[in-house]
Amino acid sequence: MARKEKTELEIAREHYKMWLEAEEEIALDQSYSIGSQSLTRADLGKVAQRIEYWRNRVAALEKLEKGKGRSRIYKIIPTDGRRGCRM
Repeated sequence: MARKEKTELEIAREHYKMWLEAEEEIALDQSYSIGSQSLTRADLGKVAQRIEYWRNRVAALEKLEKGKGRSRIYKIIPTDGRRGCRM
């Protein structure tokens, strides 16, 4: 059986979910102490930045997938202001 390659959108969704889970874990138990030493797991501010990055990446890829993210080209014909008269 051939292994299915993941799409960029699937990977982005996984990363987004992973960062949300990390935020939850850090919020529940961000730091702890052993004797006189105190250890901190991660900086919540940096985790929030990564969550925002992956949220935006997922949204952009979803737009592309739905066809809303592609560039549009318009043809503009200059006129001299009178109806139907081209320059």
